[in-house]
Amino acid sequence: RRVHGECYSLRNDRMAPKNATKAASPAKTAAPKVAAPKAAAKAGSKAPKAAKKVIKTAEKRVKLTSSAKGVSQRKLTAKAPTMKKSLSAGSVAIILSGHYRGRRVVVLKQLESGMLLVTGPYKVNGVPLRRVNQRYVIGTATKVDVSKVDVSKYTDKFFAREKAAKTKKDEGAFFATASKKNETSAERKEAQKAVDTAILAAIGKNDMMKKYLGARFSLTHGQFPHAMKF
Repeated sequence: RRVHGECYSLRNDRMAPKNATKAASPAKTAAPKVAAPKAAAKAGSKAPKAAKKVIKTAEKRVKLTSSAKGVSQRKLTAKAPTMKKSLSAGSVAIILSGHYRGRRVVVLKQLESGMLLVTGPYKVNGVPLRRVNQRYVIGTATKVDVSKVDVSKYTDKFFAREKAAKTKKDEGAFFATASKKNETSAERKEAQKAVDTAILAAIGKNDMMKKYLGARFSLTHGQFPHAMKF
């Protein structure tokens, strides 16, 4: 009977509906909300704020040679510009940008600014005495003897442009000055003539060199400058 009774009770449990109400679990009691403390009504109860310091930009600029704390004491010195290994005085170079791109020029020297002083010469290919950035130049293995060319007096100041004084102009004067062209000074013409004479004397009767300097450099299909030997 005991066994029969236990089996009967198990059977009843299995036959009970699945959605039978379970014993209600004790409801979770929500924690009481604590009200935030209200700000003090009086302004005097607030803590005094620190006054903001206004620092001028001029005060922030500190020289590197000053004795201020946390500032490096080393002095910064500008390094002298170096010349490409493929370039030297007398080297023939190819200009890659600007009005004279593709023209071959003779390198005379490097100026204090790092620019190259070059010339065509002007009588051969029309390139005057001018400054060129060596980044936009390809050096070649061809050289011209420029030991007898005096270029000591040619510096960056020689190529400096004169600033014209600003004056009030009416409409007629504006169009009159706009049509004027910058003329080459007599000093430039004399310098060009002296340099060309010395370089042409060094070239002598070498017609092949004159033709080489007068020819414009260009590339055709299938030619790659990085695969060439200049």
